[in-house]
Amino acid sequence: MTAEELKDLRAQTLEELGDELVRLRKEQFQLRMQRASELLPQTHLLTRTRRDIARVKTVIREKASA
Repeated sequence: MTAEELKDLRAQTLEELGDELVRLRKEQFQLRMQRASELLPQTHLLTRTRRDIARVKTVIREKASA
């Protein structure tokens, strides 16, 4: 995620961040299923998705405590 994307993430509301988190978790599930059936040639996408989920959760936590 670039600095610009992170700025956009921080500008979103809690509801939008929740929607983004759901989208990323669905994507992560799909990638896991592809990996399990050996149809995922780009395994780095799992790591990227996991880190994006962590970023969204961090921003949600920052906004909730503020």
